[in-house]
Amino acid sequence: MVYPKFFWAFRLFVLSIYYKNIKFPGYLGKPIILLGIKNIRIGRKVRIFPNSRIEVHGENAYININDNVTIGQGFHATSGGELNIGSDTVITGNVVVTNIDHEYKNIHLSVLEQPNLISSTSIGEGCFIGFGAIIQAGTTLGKHCVVGANSVVRGKFPDYCVIVGIPAKIVKRYNIDSNSWERTNSKGEFIKH
Repeated sequence: MVYPKFFWAFRLFVLSIYYKNIKFPGYLGKPIILLGIKNIRIGRKVRIFPNSRIEVHGENAYININDNVTIGQGFHATSGGELNIGSDTVITGNVVVTNIDHEYKNIHLSVLEQPNLISSTSIGEGCFIGFGAIIQAGTTLGKHCVVGANSVVRGKFPDYCVIVGIPAKIVKRYNIDSNSWERTNSKGEFIKH
């Protein structure tokens, strides 16, 4: 596995003249699509596996991937505004992260012809995003959130919580008083035993 990573690191080095800001070391496996790369910032020790599709649409839009982030294969990120991924985060395979929704309310126009709706999306520091999860527009994950595999996430979630399901809901949070992870109801309130 070390051999291909050498070429992935070289690819990131070559692309660094086009990106907004890249810090090294890091690597980028062969992507499917990179669009708007001058508005993509990649921090130090960012590792992106192959088959990613990373798109930035618009002059003021950006994707900011902070230091020490690992992103699995098949990552799809689209941004028409602010999209931030916090440091020390792990994103497993086939995850979608976006800040774009498609307007659909005008029945006389196809969805493709209607404007995009942009809502900032932010993944906090130290999060873990499970395989196949979708982080939708307008989502904010606090520090150290864990998102279950195949979850569909939209909304604001506090630090230190476990989120699962479609639509995703909080099922556990870290209780600072007991120093342990405890089950919660869907509102994130601890369940009394």
